[in-house]
Amino acid sequence: MAERAGAERIAGRRKPHLDDRTCRLICPIAAGMVGVCLTTIGIIRVAIRARHIHTLADDLLAVDAVLFLGAMLSSYFALRVQSVMRHHRLEQIADVCFIIAMVVLTIACFIVTYWVDQ
Repeated sequence: MAERAGAERIAGRRKPHLDDRTCRLICPIAAGMVGVCLTTIGIIRVAIRARHIHTLADDLLAVDAVLFLGAMLSSYFALRVQSVMRHHRLEQIADVCFIIAMVVLTIACFIVTYWVDQ
């Protein structure tokens, strides 16, 4: 822990400490969300064929699955890496990917909700 505290000060700037538990939480949740996105894409594709219309939601969910995969992989590698600087950077990438993916998922939910009402 002392090694991490000393390495937080890089190039005269103090980096905020990120909790290791974040990576342990993001990794399985993001992996599960990839499955949710893929399942929803499949359901939407069945509905598209039945109704003969198109929606942007399945495309958004495909991008979302990639974002969740990026969050999962970066949090996984953050748990495995030995370098404190790399660990910090990978945690930040995992956080950003996860938050962006959640926003995209929410947008896709709105599209699906209003698309079903048509």
